[in-house]
Amino acid sequence: MSEAKWYILHTYSGYEKKVADNIVKLVENRNFQHLIEEVMVPTEMVTETHDGKTKQVEVKLFPCYVYVKMVMTDESWYICRNTRGVTGFVGPGSKPIPLTEQEIQNLGMIKQPASELSFKEGEIVSIVSGPLEGYEGVVKEIDEAGAKVLVAVSMFGRETPATLDISAITKLKV
Repeated sequence: MSEAKWYILHTYSGYEKKVADNIVKLVENRNFQHLIEEVMVPTEMVTETHDGKTKQVEVKLFPCYVYVKMVMTDESWYICRNTRGVTGFVGPGSKPIPLTEQEIQNLGMIKQPASELSFKEGEIVSIVSGPLEGYEGVVKEIDEAGAKVLVAVSMFGRETPATLDISAITKLKV
């Protein structure tokens, strides 16, 4: 059997999570885990301020798109293409084109191996990308599987939790 590759589905606006959940349910119900390995809607946590109140909000990085790691067969194509809310695969005509290794790396879809973590809970880190770039914070939790880290950042005299990609922080040089 061929290797699973990443493909992109185009969806109606606001249907991304629903489409992803429906594909995951179909895969489980039909035991197609060997064909469709992973379904994701890339998101990030951003800090928004409304009426003087600051809160963390999850936003979609690519609205109207769902990423699917699958082995392209008639069955996997049919499941994805005929899920309610899907308008089609990204690619010319009806021919889905898999993402290249370079595109996958640029999108940050390759998880950083746990062995490369240079920090642990309780350490002070520097945020090197994203809306909180330039801030420092204390690592509260590490989700190695999801390549995320919860960092407590001191903002306006308060400790504010921020969920960041592991690649967005570095160990503070002392």
